[in-house]
Amino acid sequence: MERARSDGHRHDRYKWTALSNTTLGVFMALLDSSIVIISLPAIFRGIKLDPLDPANIGYLLWLLMGYLVVTAVLVVTFGRIGDIFGRVRMYNLGFLIFTLGSIALSLTWSTGPAGATELIVFRFVQGIGGAHLFANSTAILTDAFPVEQRGMAMGVNMIAGIIGSFVGLVVGGVLADVHWRLVFWVNVPFGLFGTVWAYAKLREVGVRTPAKIDWWGNLTFAAGLVMVLVGITYGIQPYGSHTMGWTSPFVLSMVIGGAALLLLFCWIELRVDHPMFDLRLFRIRPFTAGNGAGLLSAIGRGGLQFMIVIWLQGIWLPLHGYNFVDTPLWAGIYMLPITAGFFLAGPLSGWLSDRYGARPFATGGMVLAAITFALLMTLPADFSYPMFAWLLFLNGVGFGLFAAPNTTGIMNSVPAVQRGAASGMRATFQNAGTLLSIGVFFSLMIAGLASTLPGTMRAQLVAHHVPAAVADKVAALPPVGSLFAAFLGYNPMRTLLGPVLPSLPRSQASYLTGTTFFPRLISGPFIHGLHIAFVASLVMCLVAAWASWLRGSRFVHAEAGHAAGISSGREDEEPEELMAR
Repeated sequence: MERARSDGHRHDRYKWTALSNTTLGVFMALLDSSIVIISLPAIFRGIKLDPLDPANIGYLLWLLMGYLVVTAVLVVTFGRIGDIFGRVRMYNLGFLIFTLGSIALSLTWSTGPAGATELIVFRFVQGIGGAHLFANSTAILTDAFPVEQRGMAMGVNMIAGIIGSFVGLVVGGVLADVHWRLVFWVNVPFGLFGTVWAYAKLREVGVRTPAKIDWWGNLTFAAGLVMVLVGITYGIQPYGSHTMGWTSPFVLSMVIGGAALLLLFCWIELRVDHPMFDLRLFRIRPFTAGNGAGLLSAIGRGGLQFMIVIWLQGIWLPLHGYNFVDTPLWAGIYMLPITAGFFLAGPLSGWLSDRYGARPFATGGMVLAAITFALLMTLPADFSYPMFAWLLFLNGVGFGLFAAPNTTGIMNSVPAVQRGAASGMRATFQNAGTLLSIGVFFSLMIAGLASTLPGTMRAQLVAHHVPAAVADKVAALPPVGSLFAAFLGYNPMRTLLGPVLPSLPRSQASYLTGTTFFPRLISGPFIHGLHIAFVASLVMCLVAAWASWLRGSRFVHAEAGHAAGISSGREDEEPEELMAR
C-alpha cells in the first residue's frame, strides 16, 4: 500500500514537471516566431540591407517564413521518431538545437545579402529545434496526465504559446530599440535553462514502438510540403508585369509538383509496413475533424495577426502622432488585449473540456471568433481604440476557447503508440495554417490594393505638386512594396520621391514624408483589402466551427482509456473510440 502511494506521489509530481518544462519550450519557440516579425526593421538596419528594395523582398520573406517552413515540414517526422526512440529524447535534443541556433543568430558576422543569408540559415537551425519541441511536447503531456486532466494541461500549454507569440511583439519592440542582436540573445537563457532542466528531470513514461524508419515516406512528405510552401512564398512576390507571382512557371511547378509528391506520400504510407504516419488515423472522426478545424483556425488567426500589425503600424499609430520608427513596439502593446482574452479563456476551457468534452467549447470559440471578424469590418481606418481593444479581447477569448479543447480532443482520440506522430501531424496542420495565412491574406490584400491604390496614389501625389511623370512611375510600382512598408513600420515616401523632394515646396516635401500622408494614402485601399481578408477569416472560422461540431461527443481511444482505468477492448483490435464517461 505504501509503495503504491509513493509511486502515485512521484507520478503526480512528474506530471507538473512535464507541464512546466514543455510550457517553457512552447513559450520560447512561439516567442521567437513573433519577436522576429516586429524586429525586422531593426534587423535589416543592423545588417545594412534595405528591406523595401525589390531585390531584397526574398530575404525579407524567408526571414519571416523560413522558421515556419522548416518546422511545418519536420514535425511529423520528429514525432514519429519520438514514437520509435523516445519522445523525451527528441524533445531534449530540440531544446539544445534551438539554443545553439539562437546563439548563432546573435553572432551573425556579415552584412548585406551575405548577412541576410546567414540569418536565414540559422533560422532554419532554430526551426529544426522548434520542430523537435512542437512534435513531442503535446505527446509528453498526454503521456504524463490522466484523461480527466489533459484539457487543463493543454490549456496551460496553449496559453503559454499564445502569450509567447504576443509577448514577443512587445519584447521585440523594446529590445530592437537597444540592439537587434538582443532579439536573438533573449532566447539563450531560456534555452540553456530548459535544456539542462529537461535532461535532468524529464523521463520516458510513454509507449515506445521499435520500428524501421520510413525513409521514402519522410522524403516525399518533406519534399512535397517544402515545394508547396516555397511556391506560396514566391507567389506573393511580383512577377514580370504582374502584381503577384501566381502565374509564374516556377510557382506553378512548385505548387503542382509539391501536391503530386504529397499524393505519392499517401500512396507510400498505405503500402509500407512501418509508415511514417499511419493514415488510418484519419478514420477516427475526432482526429480528422480536430485537425481540419485546427488548420482553418490557424489560417484565420494568422491572418488577424498580420493584418492588425499592418493596420496599427502603417495607419493608426502614425495618424495618432507616433513616429514610424516607434510603431513596432507600440503595435505590440496595443495588441495585448488578444493575449488577455486568451489568458482568460484558455485554461478555463481546457478544464471544462475535461468534464464536458471538446465540442461545445471548440465550436463556440470559433463562432465567437467569426463574430469578432464581422464586427472588426465595421470599424473605420482611424478607429476608436476602446472598441478596437474590446473586439481584440473577444477574439482572444474565442481562440482561447478553441485551442486547448481541440488539442485535447485530437490527442485523446489516437492510440498511445501513435501519440508522437499524431502530435507532429497536429503541429504540421497548425504551422502550415500559419504559413498558408501569409500566402492567402497577403494575396487577398495585394489584390485589393492593386485595384484601388495606384489611382489613389497618383491623384494624391499630383495634388501635392509631384510631377505627373514621377507620380505615374511611383503609382505603377507593385503594391506589395507599400504593403511591406506598412507591415515593417516604414514610410516609403522619402525613398520613392527622393530625387524630386528638393524641387518641391518645403511644406509639401515635409508633409509627403511626414507621419500622416502615407497612412491617409493607403487607408482607403487598405480597408478595402482588409474587408476581403476578414471575410475570408470569418468563413474559415465558421467552417472550423462546423468541423469542431462534427467531432462528436467526448471520445477517448480504447488504449488511452485502458491506461486511465477505463474499460477498453483488446489492444490487438482495430483502433476504436470510447466514451470517457
